[in-house]
Amino acid sequence: MAVVGALLLLGGGGAYAVATAVVSLVPDASQLPVRELSESVQPLPLTAQSEVLETHRQTLFRSDITRASDTADTLLKRLGLDDPAAAAFLRADTISQQNLMGRAGRSLTVEATEANTLIKLSARWSPDADGNFKRLVIEKAGTTFTSRLETAPLTTNTRLASGVISTSLFAATDEARVPDAVATQIAEIFSGDIDFHRSLRKGDRFSVVYETLEGDGEPLRAGRVLSAEFVNAGKTLQATWFQEPAMATQAQPQSQSRGGYYTLDGQSLRRAYLASPMEFSRVSSGFKMRFHPILQTWRAHLGVDYAAPKGTAVRSVGDGVVDFAGVQNGFGNVVIVKHRNNNTTVYAHLSRIGVKRGQSVGQGQNIGAVGATGWATGPHLHFEFRVNGMHKDPLTLARQSETTPVSPQAKPLFMRSAQAARQQLAVAATMLPGSAQ
Repeated sequence: MAVVGALLLLGGGGAYAVATAVVSLVPDASQLPVRELSESVQPLPLTAQSEVLETHRQTLFRSDITRASDTADTLLKRLGLDDPAAAAFLRADTISQQNLMGRAGRSLTVEATEANTLIKLSARWSPDADGNFKRLVIEKAGTTFTSRLETAPLTTNTRLASGVISTSLFAATDEARVPDAVATQIAEIFSGDIDFHRSLRKGDRFSVVYETLEGDGEPLRAGRVLSAEFVNAGKTLQATWFQEPAMATQAQPQSQSRGGYYTLDGQSLRRAYLASPMEFSRVSSGFKMRFHPILQTWRAHLGVDYAAPKGTAVRSVGDGVVDFAGVQNGFGNVVIVKHRNNNTTVYAHLSRIGVKRGQSVGQGQNIGAVGATGWATGPHLHFEFRVNGMHKDPLTLARQSETTPVSPQAKPLFMRSAQAARQQLAVAATMLPGSAQ
């Protein structure tokens, strides 16, 4: 141990000696030679840079939607523009007057200068379901404006959304920024299982995957609902659009069968009877079922009353033949439709009748309008569903009516489509829902 200790001491001393020697070899900074270098620097020409900055102009972009009350001045003011010349052109230009002023719902984009004068205005809309959209372009060329009307193809995109019902379906879809056309489709898809006028509950929710038809990247029209899910009173309903490939013939080598909505296990959602005799709309969505206003009892009032504004369309819930169309005591103006299997539906208190006795009617066909004729204290529809003369709950009968499954030949293709629908609906359900308060 003594020998090892001595070796360590000697080693440490040696290291200290080496370190001391290295430090002593570094020269003193004050003794180093100093040289001063001088070089002239030529600055870049500032005049050219100033000229470029003077000519640069920032372009501002803004967007809005046209209103029926728009005039040239109010439209430009809402877009933040102060351009009397542009306003004068809009008032005088025939193309602009015919396609822009007073036309509500058209998508607008404008390019403006820093001084809030107009450079270019584009308006887009889709007037027909032909796969195209119209584009009105107003552009400044020098000191004057020109206008032109163009036609271009729509592009299809897919969107996902979800919502929670607190007051009505349309309030929830508004919160989720879902178009009214999509909300109406959701109600129609599940119309055989849910009476959207009287069966919605607070806390019901929906998820939907739908098409949007766009022009220049701007959504102009809602397309078809591709798949949807609705949870009503704890019961989950799912649907997907599917079109079976048709058998090709020499006359129609590329013919297609009619498409429709199916449950994800392949059962058609088109039933023999609809759950409600009124098409679901924004106007009717806020009205609820009520008791008979005079009798105040379900025992004597063997039907369902739907409060709705006068003139609201009334439809046949199923295929059939008109058995009666006219005035009948307390029912006022009434239509009675006879269906197969001794089933009969009654539509009473109508303000007008749109069919005649003996006329064949199809499911969903307009047969009249809501009114207050007969024994009625206000506009509403009295609806009855009778089986062999006995009154039945129309919603129960609609749910029990038969459906048609996907054909065995198309089942493999359908199952692949249904699996994709499940995945999309699962993603839609995880999105932040729109909750209508």
